[in-house]
Amino acid sequence: MKIKTQKVPATVADLLHSPANFFAFGFGTGLPPVASGTFGTLPGVLICALIGGLSIPVFLVIVVIAFVLGVWFCDSATRYLKTHDHGAIVWDEIVGMMVTMIAVPVSAGTLIAGFFLFRFFDVWKPGPVRWMDDNIHGGLGIMVDDVAAGLLACVALHLLVYFVPAVAAFGPLWQ
Repeated sequence: MKIKTQKVPATVADLLHSPANFFAFGFGTGLPPVASGTFGTLPGVLICALIGGLSIPVFLVIVVIAFVLGVWFCDSATRYLKTHDHGAIVWDEIVGMMVTMIAVPVSAGTLIAGFFLFRFFDVWKPGPVRWMDDNIHGGLGIMVDDVAAGLLACVALHLLVYFVPAVAAFGPLWQ
């Protein structure tokens, strides 16, 4: 049985309770009582802007490390908050955004499009994303549905860049 998400907002004290909480709460971006997932995705956009110029294998290694650490961060925060996937836990959104940007040329246009595509798939939770969200629990469950949403957004973003190349050309960050 899935535990319902706790409605009590997380606080700065919860954020600072442990390093795991600090990361799980997206450096504090998960603390707003509304749209925490949207705010929590923003550090992922910044991270992608910073590492977007790296080779694809190095980018993938960073994503895998962020995912593995995220399972621990999110599981630890879940145990601390005594609820599954509290709204303040947004490390999964950060990693989901990173997955969205795999092998995408990083520009202002692709970061903006990737952000909106990821949020769309993360909120909509089509098919397998919904199943993962409903059936896989703990830190892995928190992380895996956002990775799946990120993969769908990644495919959509690659198609968008292919069919509308101006998206990638708008404000290139890395040449």
